Amino acid sequence: MEKETITKRNLIFFPLGTVGRDAVYSLISSYLLTFVLFTHALNGAQVAAITGIMVAARVFDALNDPVMGNIIERTKTKYGKFKPWIVAGMISTSVVIYLMFNVRLEGWSFVWFFGVTYFAFSIAYTMGDISYWGMIPALGSDADTRNRFTSRTTLFAGIGGTLASILIPLFTAGSLAIGGSTEVAYGRIALVIAILAPLFLLFTLFGVREHREPPAAADADGAGKQGGAAASRDAGKQKFSLAGVFGTIARNDQLVWIAVIFLIQQIGNGLVIGGLGSTYIYFTYGYDGGLYSLFNTVGMSATAFLMIFYPVIGRRVHRKKLMGRMAVLSAAGYVLMLSSLPFGAGMAGYWMLLIGYMISNFGQYCYYLIMMISIMNTVEYNEYQFGVRDEGIITSLRPFITKLASALIVAITAGIYLMFGVTGYTNQISGLERQCAQGLITEEEKLTAISGVIFGTTGGAHSGVTAGQSRGLLVTMTVIPCVLMLISYVMYQKKYRLDEEEYDRICRELEQRRGRI
Repeated sequence: MEKETITKRNLIFFPLGTVGRDAVYSLISSYLLTFVLFTHALNGAQVAAITGIMVAARVFDALNDPVMGNIIERTKTKYGKFKPWIVAGMISTSVVIYLMFNVRLEGWSFVWFFGVTYFAFSIAYTMGDISYWGMIPALGSDADTRNRFTSRTTLFAGIGGTLASILIPLFTAGSLAIGGSTEVAYGRIALVIAILAPLFLLFTLFGVREHREPPAAADADGAGKQGGAAASRDAGKQKFSLAGVFGTIARNDQLVWIAVIFLIQQIGNGLVIGGLGSTYIYFTYGYDGGLYSLFNTVGMSATAFLMIFYPVIGRRVHRKKLMGRMAVLSAAGYVLMLSSLPFGAGMAGYWMLLIGYMISNFGQYCYYLIMMISIMNTVEYNEYQFGVRDEGIITSLRPFITKLASALIVAITAGIYLMFGVTGYTNQISGLERQCAQGLITEEEKLTAISGVIFGTTGGAHSGVTAGQSRGLLVTMTVIPCVLMLISYVMYQKKYRLDEEEYDRICRELEQRRGRI
Protein backbone atom coordinates (compact mmCIF):
# COMPACT_ATOMS: atom_id res chain seq x y z
CA MET A 1 0.00 0.00 0.00
CA GLU A 2 2.81 2.43 0.91
CA LYS A 3 4.60 1.63 -2.34
CA GLU A 4 1.46 2.40 -4.36
CA THR A 5 0.99 5.69 -2.49
CA ILE A 6 4.58 6.69 -3.28
CA THR A 7 4.08 5.75 -6.92
CA LYS A 8 0.95 7.89 -7.21
CA ARG A 9 2.74 10.85 -5.63
CA ASN A 10 5.73 10.38 -7.91
CA LEU A 11 3.46 10.24 -10.97
CA ILE A 12 2.33 13.76 -10.11
CA PHE A 13 5.55 15.47 -9.08
CA PHE A 14 8.18 13.81 -11.26
CA PRO A 15 6.68 14.77 -14.66
CA LEU A 16 6.10 18.39 -13.58
CA GLY A 17 9.83 18.87 -13.23
CA THR A 18 10.54 18.52 -16.92
CA VAL A 19 8.32 21.31 -18.26
CA GLY A 20 10.99 24.00 -17.96
CA ARG A 21 13.81 21.61 -18.90
CA ASP A 22 12.22 20.81 -22.22
CA ALA A 23 11.56 24.47 -22.94
CA VAL A 24 15.34 24.89 -22.59
CA TYR A 25 15.98 21.95 -24.89
CA SER A 26 13.54 23.28 -27.49
CA LEU A 27 15.17 26.71 -27.40
CA ILE A 28 18.62 25.25 -28.05
CA SER A 29 17.91 22.29 -30.33
CA SER A 30 15.24 23.89 -32.53
CA TYR A 31 16.03 27.61 -32.53
CA LEU A 32 19.70 28.22 -31.77
CA LEU A 33 20.84 27.81 -35.37
CA THR A 34 17.90 29.95 -36.54
CA PHE A 35 18.84 32.61 -33.97
CA VAL A 36 22.45 32.63 -35.17
CA LEU A 37 21.61 32.84 -38.88
CA PHE A 38 18.83 35.40 -38.60
CA THR A 39 20.63 37.76 -36.17
CA HIS A 40 24.27 37.58 -37.34
CA ALA A 41 25.84 38.23 -40.74
CA LEU A 42 28.26 35.35 -41.21
CA ASN A 43 30.55 34.49 -44.09
CA GLY A 44 31.05 30.93 -45.31
CA ALA A 45 34.02 30.26 -43.03
CA GLN A 46 32.12 31.49 -39.98
CA VAL A 47 29.05 29.40 -40.82
CA ALA A 48 31.33 26.38 -41.20
CA ALA A 49 32.98 27.18 -37.85
CA ILE A 50 29.62 27.52 -36.07
CA THR A 51 28.49 24.24 -37.60
CA GLY A 52 31.73 22.53 -36.59
CA ILE A 53 31.40 23.82 -33.03
CA MET A 54 27.81 22.56 -32.73
CA VAL A 55 28.66 19.16 -34.17
CA ALA A 56 31.82 18.75 -32.06
CA ALA A 57 30.09 19.89 -28.87
CA ARG A 58 27.14 17.57 -29.39
CA VAL A 59 29.38 14.61 -30.15
CA PHE A 60 31.42 15.45 -27.03
CA ASP A 61 28.18 15.81 -25.11
CA ALA A 62 26.93 12.47 -26.38
CA LEU A 63 30.16 10.72 -25.41
CA ASN A 64 30.03 12.44 -22.02
CA ASP A 65 26.54 11.08 -21.24
CA PRO A 66 27.61 7.54 -20.27
CA VAL A 67 30.45 9.04 -18.22
CA MET A 68 27.96 11.22 -16.38
CA GLY A 69 25.77 8.17 -15.91
CA ASN A 70 28.67 6.36 -14.29
CA ILE A 71 29.38 9.32 -12.00
CA ILE A 72 25.72 9.34 -10.95
CA GLU A 73 25.85 5.61 -10.25
CA ARG A 74 28.72 6.22 -7.81
CA THR A 75 27.13 9.22 -6.09
CA LYS A 76 26.00 8.52 -2.54
CA THR A 77 24.27 11.27 -0.55
CA LYS A 78 21.35 11.39 1.85
CA TYR A 79 19.36 12.95 -1.01
CA GLY A 80 20.07 10.00 -3.30
CA LYS A 81 22.29 9.85 -6.36
CA PHE A 82 20.10 11.82 -8.77
CA LYS A 83 18.85 14.98 -7.07
CA PRO A 84 22.20 16.70 -6.35
CA TRP A 85 23.10 16.54 -10.03
CA ILE A 86 19.66 17.79 -11.07
CA VAL A 87 20.23 20.92 -8.98
CA ALA A 88 23.78 21.54 -10.22
CA GLY A 89 22.84 20.94 -13.84
CA MET A 90 19.79 23.16 -13.99
CA ILE A 91 21.26 26.20 -12.24
CA SER A 92 24.38 26.20 -14.40
CA THR A 93 22.29 25.63 -17.54
CA SER A 94 20.16 28.69 -16.79
CA VAL A 95 23.22 30.91 -16.44
CA VAL A 96 24.69 29.68 -19.72
CA ILE A 97 21.56 30.05 -21.86
CA TYR A 98 21.05 33.60 -20.63
CA LEU A 99 24.57 34.52 -21.74
CA MET A 100 24.23 32.76 -25.10
CA PHE A 101 21.29 34.90 -26.17
CA ASN A 102 22.13 38.22 -24.50
CA VAL A 103 25.81 38.94 -25.19
CA ARG A 104 26.09 41.02 -28.40
CA LEU A 105 29.13 40.20 -30.51
CA GLU A 106 29.81 39.96 -34.24
CA GLY A 107 32.19 38.19 -36.59
CA TRP A 108 34.89 35.92 -35.21
CA SER A 109 34.47 37.31 -31.69
CA PHE A 110 30.93 35.91 -31.75
CA VAL A 111 32.17 32.58 -33.10
CA TRP A 112 34.69 32.21 -30.24
CA PHE A 113 32.12 33.22 -27.63
CA PHE A 114 29.61 30.83 -29.17
CA GLY A 115 32.11 27.99 -28.94
CA VAL A 116 32.82 28.55 -25.25
CA THR A 117 29.19 28.92 -24.21
CA TYR A 118 27.97 26.04 -26.36
CA PHE A 119 30.44 23.61 -24.81
CA ALA A 120 29.52 24.97 -21.37
CA PHE A 121 25.86 24.34 -22.13
CA SER A 122 26.64 20.77 -23.20
CA ILE A 123 28.30 20.00 -19.87
CA ALA A 124 25.73 21.80 -17.71
CA TYR A 125 22.64 20.37 -19.41
CA THR A 126 24.07 16.84 -19.34
CA MET A 127 24.37 16.93 -15.54
CA GLY A 128 20.67 17.68 -15.13
CA ASP A 129 19.37 15.61 -18.03
CA ILE A 130 21.08 12.31 -17.23
CA SER A 131 20.19 12.55 -13.56
CA TYR A 132 16.55 13.43 -14.28
CA TRP A 133 15.77 10.66 -16.78
CA GLY A 134 17.93 8.22 -14.86
CA MET A 135 15.39 8.33 -12.02
CA ILE A 136 12.60 6.62 -14.01
CA PRO A 137 13.85 3.03 -13.60
CA ALA A 138 14.21 3.78 -9.88
CA LEU A 139 10.55 4.81 -9.67
CA GLY A 140 9.05 1.51 -10.85
CA SER A 141 10.04 -1.63 -12.76
CA ASP A 142 6.82 -3.40 -13.77
CA ALA A 143 5.75 -2.78 -17.37
CA ASP A 144 2.57 -0.84 -16.63
CA THR A 145 4.24 1.51 -14.12
CA ARG A 146 7.16 2.06 -16.49
CA ASN A 147 4.71 2.91 -19.29
CA ARG A 148 2.82 5.33 -17.05
CA PHE A 149 5.95 7.18 -15.94
CA THR A 150 7.33 7.32 -19.46
CA SER A 151 4.13 8.52 -21.12
CA ARG A 152 3.26 11.02 -18.38
CA THR A 153 6.77 12.43 -18.27
CA THR A 154 6.86 12.77 -22.05
CA LEU A 155 3.44 14.42 -21.83
CA PHE A 156 4.80 17.18 -19.60
CA ALA A 157 8.04 17.28 -21.57
CA GLY A 158 5.84 17.74 -24.62
CA ILE A 159 3.95 20.55 -22.91
CA GLY A 160 7.18 22.42 -22.17
CA GLY A 161 8.69 21.76 -25.58
CA THR A 162 5.48 22.46 -27.47
CA LEU A 163 4.79 25.73 -25.67
CA ALA A 164 8.33 26.84 -26.47
CA SER A 165 7.96 25.69 -30.08
CA ILE A 166 4.75 27.69 -30.45
CA LEU A 167 5.69 30.86 -28.59
CA ILE A 168 9.33 31.28 -29.65
CA PRO A 169 8.70 31.74 -33.40
CA LEU A 170 5.53 33.73 -32.73
CA PHE A 171 7.39 36.35 -30.69
CA THR A 172 10.75 36.37 -32.51
CA ALA A 173 9.85 36.82 -36.20
CA GLY A 174 7.40 39.10 -37.93
CA SER A 175 5.17 41.82 -36.58
CA LEU A 176 4.82 40.27 -33.08
CA ALA A 177 8.57 40.12 -32.37
CA ILE A 178 9.28 41.30 -28.81
CA GLY A 179 11.01 44.67 -28.88
CA GLY A 180 10.50 44.83 -32.65
CA SER A 181 13.68 42.80 -33.22
CA THR A 182 14.51 39.10 -33.43
CA GLU A 183 17.73 39.69 -31.49
CA VAL A 184 16.01 41.45 -28.59
CA ALA A 185 13.17 38.92 -28.58
CA TYR A 186 15.46 35.90 -28.22
CA GLY A 187 17.33 37.56 -25.37
CA ARG A 188 14.17 38.19 -23.36
CA ILE A 189 12.73 34.75 -24.05
CA ALA A 190 15.99 33.13 -22.92
CA LEU A 191 15.78 35.07 -19.64
CA VAL A 192 12.22 33.87 -18.97
CA ILE A 193 13.10 30.24 -19.71
CA ALA A 194 16.26 30.46 -17.58
CA ILE A 195 14.09 31.46 -14.60
CA LEU A 196 11.23 28.99 -15.17
CA ALA A 197 13.32 25.85 -15.68
CA PRO A 198 14.72 25.64 -12.10
CA LEU A 199 11.34 26.56 -10.62
CA PHE A 200 9.61 23.59 -12.25
CA LEU A 201 12.34 21.23 -11.02
CA LEU A 202 11.40 22.07 -7.44
CA PHE A 203 8.41 19.70 -7.87
CA THR A 204 10.79 16.82 -8.58
CA LEU A 205 13.32 17.75 -5.91
CA PHE A 206 10.83 18.04 -3.04
CA GLY A 207 7.98 15.80 -4.19
CA VAL A 208 9.62 12.63 -5.53
CA ARG A 209 10.77 9.62 -3.54
CA GLU A 210 12.77 6.78 -5.10
CA HIS A 211 12.31 3.03 -4.62
CA ARG A 212 15.72 1.66 -3.65
CA GLU A 213 15.88 -2.10 -4.02
CA PRO A 214 19.03 -4.26 -4.12
CA PRO A 215 19.70 -5.85 -7.51
CA ALA A 216 19.01 -9.55 -7.97
CA ALA A 217 21.89 -11.96 -8.26
CA ALA A 218 22.54 -13.43 -11.69
CA ASP A 219 21.96 -17.15 -12.24
CA ALA A 220 24.94 -19.36 -12.75
CA ASP A 221 23.84 -20.07 -16.31
CA GLY A 222 22.34 -16.56 -16.94
CA ALA A 223 25.34 -15.04 -16.91
CA GLY A 224 26.72 -15.11 -13.39
CA LYS A 225 29.19 -13.34 -15.57
CA GLN A 226 30.09 -10.85 -12.89
CA GLY A 227 29.44 -12.70 -9.72
CA GLY A 228 25.82 -11.59 -9.26
CA ALA A 229 25.07 -9.63 -6.12
CA ALA A 230 28.70 -9.61 -5.09
CA ALA A 231 29.56 -7.83 -8.32
CA SER A 232 26.84 -5.33 -7.58
CA ARG A 233 28.23 -4.62 -4.11
CA ASP A 234 31.74 -4.29 -5.45
CA ALA A 235 30.79 -2.12 -8.40
CA GLY A 236 30.62 1.02 -6.32
CA LYS A 237 34.14 0.39 -5.00
CA GLN A 238 35.78 0.04 -8.43
CA LYS A 239 37.75 2.94 -9.80
CA PHE A 240 36.21 4.92 -12.61
CA SER A 241 37.12 3.61 -16.05
CA LEU A 242 35.91 5.12 -19.32
CA ALA A 243 36.52 1.77 -20.97
CA GLY A 244 34.41 0.18 -18.25
CA VAL A 245 31.52 2.54 -18.92
CA PHE A 246 31.41 1.76 -22.61
CA GLY A 247 32.08 -1.90 -21.83
CA THR A 248 28.90 -1.93 -19.74
CA ILE A 249 27.01 -0.65 -22.75
CA ALA A 250 28.69 -2.86 -25.33
CA ARG A 251 28.07 -6.15 -23.51
CA ASN A 252 24.30 -5.50 -23.45
CA ASP A 253 23.43 -6.52 -27.00
CA GLN A 254 19.82 -5.34 -26.79
CA LEU A 255 20.93 -1.92 -25.57
CA VAL A 256 23.37 -1.60 -28.47
CA TRP A 257 20.75 -2.51 -31.08
CA ILE A 258 18.08 -0.18 -29.70
CA ALA A 259 20.67 2.61 -29.55
CA VAL A 260 21.45 2.25 -33.25
CA ILE A 261 17.77 2.01 -34.18
CA PHE A 262 16.87 5.05 -32.07
CA LEU A 263 19.72 7.09 -33.57
CA ILE A 264 18.53 6.44 -37.12
CA GLN A 265 14.94 7.38 -36.27
CA GLN A 266 15.92 10.51 -34.34
CA ILE A 267 18.06 11.92 -37.16
CA GLY A 268 15.11 11.82 -39.53
CA ASN A 269 12.56 13.00 -37.01
CA GLY A 270 14.60 16.05 -36.00
CA LEU A 271 15.21 17.54 -39.44
CA VAL A 272 11.92 19.47 -39.64
CA ILE A 273 12.19 21.17 -36.24
CA GLY A 274 15.98 21.50 -36.51
CA GLY A 275 15.61 24.55 -38.75
CA LEU A 276 14.49 23.27 -42.14
CA GLY A 277 10.80 23.60 -41.31
CA SER A 278 10.93 27.23 -40.21
CA THR A 279 13.24 28.26 -43.04
CA TYR A 280 11.05 26.57 -45.66
CA ILE A 281 7.92 28.26 -44.32
CA TYR A 282 9.57 31.71 -44.13
CA PHE A 283 10.97 31.36 -47.65
CA THR A 284 7.74 30.00 -49.16
CA TYR A 285 4.89 31.68 -47.29
CA GLY A 286 6.49 34.79 -45.76
CA TYR A 287 8.61 35.95 -42.82
CA ASP A 288 5.92 35.58 -40.19
CA GLY A 289 6.62 33.69 -36.97
CA GLY A 290 2.91 33.06 -36.59
CA LEU A 291 2.98 30.78 -39.64
CA TYR A 292 5.64 28.54 -38.14
CA SER A 293 4.00 28.75 -34.72
CA LEU A 294 0.74 27.47 -36.23
CA PHE A 295 2.69 24.78 -38.09
CA ASN A 296 4.10 23.55 -34.77
CA THR A 297 0.77 23.84 -32.96
CA VAL A 298 -1.13 21.75 -35.49
CA GLY A 299 1.78 19.41 -36.13
CA MET A 300 2.25 18.54 -32.48
CA SER A 301 -1.39 18.60 -31.40
CA ALA A 302 -2.01 14.97 -32.32
CA THR A 303 0.86 13.79 -30.12
CA ALA A 304 -1.07 14.90 -27.03
CA PHE A 305 -3.33 11.89 -27.61
CA LEU A 306 -0.37 9.53 -27.38
CA MET A 307 1.06 11.32 -24.36
CA ILE A 308 -2.16 10.62 -22.46
CA PHE A 309 -3.34 7.29 -23.85
CA TYR A 310 -0.14 5.42 -24.70
CA PRO A 311 -0.30 3.27 -21.50
CA VAL A 312 -3.76 2.05 -22.55
CA ILE A 313 -2.62 1.45 -26.13
CA GLY A 314 0.54 -0.29 -24.90
CA ARG A 315 -1.53 -2.78 -22.88
CA ARG A 316 -3.62 -3.73 -25.92
CA VAL A 317 -1.27 -3.52 -28.89
CA HIS A 318 2.22 -5.00 -28.92
CA ARG A 319 4.98 -2.57 -29.71
CA LYS A 320 6.15 -4.21 -32.92
CA LYS A 321 2.65 -4.32 -34.37
CA LEU A 322 2.04 -0.72 -33.30
CA MET A 323 5.24 0.38 -35.04
CA GLY A 324 4.05 -1.17 -38.30
CA ARG A 325 0.82 0.80 -38.18
CA MET A 326 2.63 4.01 -37.34
CA ALA A 327 5.07 3.49 -40.23
CA VAL A 328 2.18 3.45 -42.71
CA LEU A 329 0.57 6.49 -41.08
CA SER A 330 3.77 8.55 -41.06
CA ALA A 331 4.59 7.68 -44.66
CA ALA A 332 1.13 8.91 -45.69
CA GLY A 333 1.79 12.18 -43.83
CA TYR A 334 5.07 12.77 -45.64
CA VAL A 335 3.41 12.12 -48.99
CA LEU A 336 0.76 14.72 -48.12
CA MET A 337 3.48 17.25 -47.23
CA LEU A 338 5.15 16.68 -50.59
CA SER A 339 1.79 17.07 -52.31
CA SER A 340 1.74 20.73 -51.25
CA LEU A 341 4.43 21.50 -53.88
CA PRO A 342 2.10 22.24 -56.83
CA PHE A 343 0.23 24.84 -54.77
CA GLY A 344 3.30 27.10 -54.40
CA ALA A 345 2.83 29.87 -51.85
CA GLY A 346 -0.95 29.43 -51.71
CA MET A 347 -2.66 28.76 -48.39
CA ALA A 348 -4.12 25.48 -49.68
CA GLY A 349 -0.56 24.16 -49.91
CA TYR A 350 0.25 25.55 -46.47
CA TRP A 351 -2.64 23.64 -44.89
CA MET A 352 -1.69 20.46 -46.71
CA LEU A 353 1.79 20.90 -45.26
CA LEU A 354 0.37 21.35 -41.76
CA ILE A 355 -1.96 18.35 -41.87
CA GLY A 356 0.73 16.18 -43.41
CA TYR A 357 3.16 17.15 -40.66
CA MET A 358 0.57 16.42 -37.97
CA ILE A 359 0.02 12.91 -39.38
CA SER A 360 3.72 12.12 -39.84
CA ASN A 361 4.63 13.54 -36.44
CA PHE A 362 1.96 11.41 -34.75
CA GLY A 363 3.61 8.26 -36.04
CA GLN A 364 7.13 9.48 -35.31
CA TYR A 365 6.21 10.43 -31.75
CA CYS A 366 4.78 6.96 -31.15
CA TYR A 367 8.13 5.60 -32.34
CA TYR A 368 9.85 7.87 -29.81
CA LEU A 369 7.77 6.53 -26.92
CA ILE A 370 8.44 2.94 -27.99
CA MET A 371 12.18 3.63 -28.20
CA MET A 372 12.19 5.25 -24.76
CA ILE A 373 10.53 2.24 -23.16
CA SER A 374 12.70 -0.18 -25.11
CA ILE A 375 15.87 1.46 -23.79
CA MET A 376 14.63 1.47 -20.18
CA ASN A 377 13.63 -2.19 -20.40
CA THR A 378 17.26 -3.11 -21.01
CA VAL A 379 17.93 -2.20 -17.35
CA GLU A 380 16.16 -5.39 -16.24
CA TYR A 381 17.80 -7.31 -19.07
CA ASN A 382 21.19 -6.10 -17.82
CA GLU A 383 20.32 -7.18 -14.28
CA TYR A 384 19.11 -10.55 -15.58
CA GLN A 385 22.29 -11.14 -17.56
CA PHE A 386 24.96 -9.63 -15.31
CA GLY A 387 23.48 -9.14 -11.83
CA VAL A 388 23.76 -5.32 -11.90
CA ARG A 389 21.19 -2.79 -13.07
CA ASP A 390 23.51 0.09 -14.08
CA GLU A 391 20.48 2.40 -14.35
CA GLY A 392 22.48 5.62 -14.64
CA ILE A 393 24.69 4.31 -17.42
CA ILE A 394 21.92 2.62 -19.41
CA THR A 395 19.43 5.48 -19.21
CA SER A 396 22.21 7.85 -20.26
CA LEU A 397 21.93 6.25 -23.71
CA ARG A 398 18.68 8.10 -24.43
CA PRO A 399 20.16 11.61 -24.20
CA PHE A 400 23.41 10.24 -25.66
CA ILE A 401 21.53 9.19 -28.80
CA THR A 402 19.40 12.33 -28.88
CA LYS A 403 22.47 14.56 -28.75
CA LEU A 404 24.45 12.50 -31.25
CA ALA A 405 21.46 12.66 -33.58
CA SER A 406 21.20 16.43 -33.05
CA ALA A 407 24.87 16.79 -33.99
CA LEU A 408 24.25 14.99 -37.26
CA ILE A 409 21.07 17.04 -37.81
CA VAL A 410 23.06 20.27 -37.46
CA ALA A 411 25.62 19.02 -39.96
CA ILE A 412 22.95 17.88 -42.42
CA THR A 413 20.94 21.10 -42.02
CA ALA A 414 23.97 23.34 -42.47
CA GLY A 415 24.97 21.34 -45.53
CA ILE A 416 21.49 21.74 -47.01
CA TYR A 417 21.56 25.48 -46.27
CA LEU A 418 24.88 25.87 -48.06
CA MET A 419 23.71 23.66 -50.93
CA PHE A 420 20.62 25.78 -51.56
CA GLY A 421 22.20 29.17 -50.79
CA VAL A 422 20.10 29.87 -47.71
CA THR A 423 22.77 31.97 -45.95
CA GLY A 424 22.71 34.49 -48.80
CA TYR A 425 19.19 35.44 -47.70
CA THR A 426 19.64 35.08 -43.92
CA ASN A 427 22.65 37.44 -43.96
CA GLN A 428 20.51 40.14 -45.56
CA ILE A 429 17.69 39.50 -43.08
CA SER A 430 20.05 39.63 -40.07
CA GLY A 431 21.44 42.95 -41.32
CA LEU A 432 17.92 44.40 -41.46
CA GLU A 433 17.16 43.01 -37.98
CA ARG A 434 20.23 44.78 -36.55
CA GLN A 435 19.31 48.06 -38.23
CA CYS A 436 15.86 47.85 -36.67
CA ALA A 437 17.27 47.02 -33.21
CA GLN A 438 19.57 50.06 -33.48
CA GLY A 439 16.67 52.32 -34.47
CA LEU A 440 18.03 53.00 -37.97
CA ILE A 441 14.84 51.75 -39.64
CA THR A 442 11.31 51.21 -38.39
CA GLU A 443 9.80 47.79 -37.81
CA GLU A 444 7.48 48.30 -40.77
CA GLU A 445 10.40 49.21 -43.03
CA LYS A 446 12.28 46.16 -41.80
CA LEU A 447 9.42 43.77 -42.60
CA THR A 448 8.92 45.31 -46.04
CA ALA A 449 12.61 44.96 -46.83
CA ILE A 450 12.70 41.34 -45.61
CA SER A 451 9.74 40.54 -47.83
CA GLY A 452 11.73 41.98 -50.71
CA VAL A 453 14.72 39.77 -49.87
CA ILE A 454 12.59 36.63 -49.87
CA PHE A 455 10.23 37.32 -52.76
CA GLY A 456 12.47 39.51 -54.90
CA THR A 457 10.33 42.66 -54.86
CA THR A 458 13.36 44.89 -54.19
CA GLY A 459 16.79 45.14 -55.74
CA GLY A 460 19.92 43.63 -54.30
CA ALA A 461 22.37 40.79 -54.66
CA HIS A 462 19.54 38.27 -54.79
CA SER A 463 16.30 38.37 -56.72
CA GLY A 464 14.34 36.30 -54.23
CA VAL A 465 14.20 32.66 -53.21
CA THR A 466 13.81 30.50 -56.30
CA ALA A 467 11.27 27.72 -56.74
CA GLY A 468 14.12 25.21 -56.93
CA GLN A 469 15.53 26.33 -53.59
CA SER A 470 12.13 26.13 -51.94
CA ARG A 471 11.39 22.69 -53.40
CA GLY A 472 14.80 21.42 -52.33
CA LEU A 473 14.13 22.34 -48.70
CA LEU A 474 10.75 20.58 -48.74
CA VAL A 475 12.07 17.40 -50.34
CA THR A 476 14.93 17.07 -47.86
CA MET A 477 12.67 17.55 -44.83
CA THR A 478 10.19 14.88 -45.97
CA VAL A 479 11.97 12.18 -47.97
CA ILE A 480 14.97 11.77 -45.63
CA PRO A 481 12.85 11.41 -42.44
CA CYS A 482 10.51 8.91 -44.11
CA VAL A 483 13.34 6.70 -45.37
CA LEU A 484 15.16 6.72 -42.02
CA MET A 485 11.94 5.89 -40.15
CA LEU A 486 11.33 2.84 -42.37
CA ILE A 487 14.91 1.65 -41.85
CA SER A 488 14.51 1.91 -38.07
CA TYR A 489 11.24 -0.05 -38.26
CA VAL A 490 12.83 -2.95 -40.15
CA MET A 491 15.78 -3.09 -37.76
CA TYR A 492 13.55 -3.05 -34.68
CA GLN A 493 11.50 -5.95 -36.01
CA LYS A 494 14.59 -8.05 -36.69
CA LYS A 495 17.02 -7.18 -33.91
CA TYR A 496 15.16 -6.14 -30.73
CA ARG A 497 14.06 -9.22 -28.76
CA LEU A 498 12.70 -7.70 -25.54
CA ASP A 499 9.04 -7.75 -26.52
CA GLU A 500 6.29 -7.71 -23.90
CA GLU A 501 6.36 -11.46 -23.21
CA GLU A 502 10.14 -11.70 -22.90
CA TYR A 503 10.34 -8.62 -20.66
CA ASP A 504 7.65 -9.99 -18.32
CA ARG A 505 9.45 -13.32 -18.14
CA ILE A 506 12.69 -11.58 -17.17
CA CYS A 507 10.94 -9.52 -14.48
CA ARG A 508 9.37 -12.67 -12.97
CA GLU A 509 12.75 -14.37 -12.90
CA LEU A 510 14.32 -11.35 -11.18
CA GLU A 511 11.63 -11.39 -8.49
CA GLN A 512 12.34 -15.05 -7.84
CA ARG A 513 16.07 -14.37 -7.52
CA ARG A 514 15.47 -11.54 -5.05
CA GLY A 515 13.36 -13.92 -2.99
CA ARG A 516 16.31 -16.31 -2.80
CA ILE A 517 18.80 -13.67 -1.56
